[in-house]
Amino acid sequence: MAHVGNGATAEEEDCFEDAYDRIPAACQMDLQTAIQETQCALNLVLNNKFSEALDLLKPWWKDSMYHALGYSSILVMQATMTFEHRDIQAAMATIKEALHTCQRFRKRNSVVGSLSSLISKQSNLQEEEMHAEICYAECLLQKATLTFVQDENMISFIKGGIKIRTSYQIYKDCQNVLNVTQDLAGQSDSFKQFEGGVKLGIGSFNLMLSLLPQRILRLLEFIGFSGNRGFGLSQLREGASSHSLRSILCALTLLFYHTYVSLILGTGEGNLVEAEALLEPYQHKYPKGSIILFYSARIATLRGNFEKARARYEECISSQQEWKQIHHLCYWELMWTHSYQQEWQQAYHYADLLCKESRWSKAIYVYQKAAILSMMSEEEVKKTGEDIMELFRQVEGLKQRLAGKSIPTEKFAVRKSRRYKAANPVPLVIPALEMMYVWNGFTIVGKRADSTESLLVTIETAEEQLRNDTNPSEFHPDDSCLVQMLKGLCLKHLGRLLQAELCFTQVLSSESRIRYDHYLIPFTLYELGLLYKQQGDFTKATTYIENAKMNYKDYSMESRLHFRIHAALNSLKGSPVGTP
Repeated sequence: MAHVGNGATAEEEDCFEDAYDRIPAACQMDLQTAIQETQCALNLVLNNKFSEALDLLKPWWKDSMYHALGYSSILVMQATMTFEHRDIQAAMATIKEALHTCQRFRKRNSVVGSLSSLISKQSNLQEEEMHAEICYAECLLQKATLTFVQDENMISFIKGGIKIRTSYQIYKDCQNVLNVTQDLAGQSDSFKQFEGGVKLGIGSFNLMLSLLPQRILRLLEFIGFSGNRGFGLSQLREGASSHSLRSILCALTLLFYHTYVSLILGTGEGNLVEAEALLEPYQHKYPKGSIILFYSARIATLRGNFEKARARYEECISSQQEWKQIHHLCYWELMWTHSYQQEWQQAYHYADLLCKESRWSKAIYVYQKAAILSMMSEEEVKKTGEDIMELFRQVEGLKQRLAGKSIPTEKFAVRKSRRYKAANPVPLVIPALEMMYVWNGFTIVGKRADSTESLLVTIETAEEQLRNDTNPSEFHPDDSCLVQMLKGLCLKHLGRLLQAELCFTQVLSSESRIRYDHYLIPFTLYELGLLYKQQGDFTKATTYIENAKMNYKDYSMESRLHFRIHAALNSLKGSPVGTP
């Protein structure tokens, strides 16, 4: 069997596909061949040949730990991209089977502490036992990933954290083995593959745990968890630069962190320079690979280059037709890039496609579509044939539950749409811009002064309408505070910091008058804290962000804000007090 290294060529892939036809006749799969086969499957995935990759792995996935790991990894990747309950369940069932496969290769009565004895005798069996530990831990880490994307609920994270303690412990002990045997083991390919697995696991765990708010981390520390962001990033960087099966998995983990996690659960300070550097070699290896094209488009979006991003998303859509879910991810992103530039008819087109084709969250899609239509003129809405009021009224009935929990963003959409259940409903004010804020979109729009100025004009128009309302409704204070908060964000991104501060303080002074949107106060405190950080007043920044953290609870998207607060306070700790 020809050896296939990282980033195999098309000819090597063909060689493997030919070889695959012969493999099932064998009664046993050796470790080196299993790793090569899994590398080949990974190359197929990155070249959009998803079914071929699964077909390559399937004959051996119940007999070979690497085939089991590869097979479940593809299904987990699909589940994390689609967020569909059915895919998550299928992936979970496959992981359980993969864990059984890995378990058969583990040292009998395996206690990870005994792993160090595996290195002393250099036999293939013991080498397999080492790899079995890392594959077993990786499957458990996949379970953790699914828990992480499944629900933002705090309790869910704690439960998930407790379930994966075994995985964490295995990785820690494997790292100890790595540290004490680095010189003894030499640099055999098998050892490098083991090392790559350790770096992926230790790096991902440390990075994931470092995101958790302090109150959760304190609970988890009782059972042996700890997360160090810097160490996690360094391990993943080392793993990404190595030549192992898991190199690209380390790179993709870093890309996901920089382009999504840091934005949605952080302050929006992803390292785009590093993201581009990580992606660059794979753009040459897999120029038509949909996953690579998608991340290229996402980076362009975060740079504020919406036109380039749209071209890349379109290219990603046309690159493959097998995994429609990747199309849905592109539709979601295209909807937002058009929204950032207030191209509402185009944004509506993609929101409508999501409503028709994707089953991830009908409640969010329908709410998003209605919110976008709310930004359009009556004449434009009439042309679509849609009934905005009816769409908002549908939202509550579309709410779903994952693992017995409601999705926080859905709960928010349901609560906001209840306004339309009244006999004489009061329309929501700039709802599409409110949802833009929920997804931290103002951080992205802020990269473009022209788009930010345009948003500011729209917000000030809404502000004027509220000011001139001769018969204010019970929602008037809430709507006015929302408008002021969003106006403050635009002004901040335009560098008009004193005016932004006035908007934020106006919201805070109206706290007693807010009746429904209680989330506005803690979120505004957080935004004001970030503004003071930008001005160089780190003491004041910390005071306001701590206020949001300690003195408010039971409001919409509380978990999401606590993640952002945690990230903000961490960034402030690294800043010298009293200097910009």
